[in-house]
Amino acid sequence: MEKKVEKNKEGKLYIVATPIGNLEDITLRAIRILKEVDLVTAEDTRRTKILFNRYEIRTPLMSLHSYNEYRMVPLIIEKLLNGMSVAYCCDAGTPGISDPGYLLIKKAIEKNLRVVPVPGPSAIITAVSVSGLPMSSFAFLGFLPQKSNKRREILQKFVDEQRTLVFFESPRRLKVCLEDIKKILGNRRVVICLELTKIHERFIRGYLEDVLLEVGDYPLKGEVTVVVEGASEREKVFDPQLVKKKLDELRSSTTLSLRDCIKKVAEELGISKKEVYRVALMKDLP
Repeated sequence: MEKKVEKNKEGKLYIVATPIGNLEDITLRAIRILKEVDLVTAEDTRRTKILFNRYEIRTPLMSLHSYNEYRMVPLIIEKLLNGMSVAYCCDAGTPGISDPGYLLIKKAIEKNLRVVPVPGPSAIITAVSVSGLPMSSFAFLGFLPQKSNKRREILQKFVDEQRTLVFFESPRRLKVCLEDIKKILGNRRVVICLELTKIHERFIRGYLEDVLLEVGDYPLKGEVTVVVEGASEREKVFDPQLVKKKLDELRSSTTLSLRDCIKKVAEELGISKKEVYRVALMKDLP
């Protein structure tokens, strides 16, 4: 049952971050907001109910997830326009970060409604903070594509990226994903973060070739966050003569197009297609 709304009350949408595992990680402000608002919308009301029971929160709950958001968002916006205060939280962490929430926030802003952030846990920041890799600047890639060819295309764009890379992955796809990373980006340092803040929290650290061996023997489950070392200046240096040799060998021994040859050499040497293409256009190498 929804709480009674005062007349002429300003509707506010609170975007509330919730624990990514350990329920003690919720902020005092988040608990207060979840108790005070008229309605809480949640990605999975069953998961959110566990949090509610822990902190004796009795606010009415409404489901809002990726499968019903186009139907539910207009209803929630109407409640906000009528003066209701609404909080939105996803299953874990900060809403909208590879989770539902974006559409609701976008529509609320379009209606000039007040959107209030209630910050807290984030798997991204948590993983980077204990990675041991540079954290002054990093790039978050969300979930990489499920298909290997699409995943490699994305990774190819980050061959020369010097920032630390962070992304989420499914436990069942982790090994093949790491194999693609090694093939495209080279044997870099990586940190696999498993079940962050939960009882079975674990970190697998090392160079990709070593981590791949450990991942192959370890039964993985739950949430996985991956942190990968960025490109070094050393990795970006390449030998034009070697590139030319590889390119000529491939073109003379296969029927692949120049474009496909460039792509194959770039993947093999762990450099960008742009650099291989530049060498392909050279008539005389220094």
